[in-house]
Amino acid sequence: MAERFTEFDPADYLTSDSAIAAFLDAAFETGDSAYVAKALGVVARAKGMGQIADKTGLSREQLYRSLSEDGNPTLKTMLAVMQALGLELSAKIPA
Repeated sequence: MAERFTEFDPADYLTSDSAIAAFLDAAFETGDSAYVAKALGVVARAKGMGQIADKTGLSREQLYRSLSEDGNPTLKTMLAVMQALGLELSAKIPA
């Protein structure tokens, strides 16, 4: 009998605000803009891409495309998605 594996989806584990904050914090720490965009897309999927689309005024297709591994969202899109998720962007000086 062949073993079957299911694909891991981090969105399934982002069930609390603290989990989402830790996930995005780790993404921002990489300094990789593509990774950050993809991580934001994972969070948007966890919260419901349709709901995020409604709150931002962007289409689901546009959000999926912008927040994918190959996407390149504008700062305006990133901020709109973060606001729709109830998140805010801040800057800090590393210790």
